[in-house]
Amino acid sequence: MSDKIVLHHVPGSRSLRTLWLLSEMGITPEIENYAIPDGSLRTPDFLARSPAGRVPALEIDGQVIYESGAITEYLCETRPEHGLGRAVGDPERVPFLEAMHYAETMAVLVANLNLQWIFLRDPSQRSDTVVKIDARRLAATMAPLEKLLAQQDWILASGFSGADTMLGWNFLATPKYVRMDDFPNLAAYVARFSARPGFVRAKELDGPANFGRQDFYSVETSK
Repeated sequence: MSDKIVLHHVPGSRSLRTLWLLSEMGITPEIENYAIPDGSLRTPDFLARSPAGRVPALEIDGQVIYESGAITEYLCETRPEHGLGRAVGDPERVPFLEAMHYAETMAVLVANLNLQWIFLRDPSQRSDTVVKIDARRLAATMAPLEKLLAQQDWILASGFSGADTMLGWNFLATPKYVRMDDFPNLAAYVARFSARPGFVRAKELDGPANFGRQDFYSVETSK
């Protein structure tokens, strides 16, 4: 079995979740960078690693794993000494798993907004109705977490975990579409995790995003 760990990564994308989790575990992977617009995610070589042509894909323990939630669960379960997962039978197992999937519920809305605002080749094809609805839906998914983080510092009451690397990334993306003024607890949460050495190291390795450089996107500000 190879000891090599390779992360297939797009800077600024949800593959930062995996890079961050690895950094929290003290693991520095080799990084293969891709860019969304240049077609590199649609090559046969990459599609053999990630059939949907999405990052992350992680080469580890002699296999390739795709989907950030699956990678998070695998890393937490195979490296339990870091205390970042919650095992079967743990009282927080269900909230941990819920966080994995809730993170993707939110990320789908972010992806939809990214498509409408950033990746459409012809901006005139953007639907103002769709982006307004999806921004409202995204804000609605943030509201329960705003309430939760008024009561505790991390997604799980017991402390920082892989649930935070999954959900935390979302709040690096959501401020492009939802103003954070109404979410002070989420803003404080971002400040807390941004100070963690594991996150700082991950951001150093991440590099500058090669898409979505505008600070905020809305129908009102685009006119």
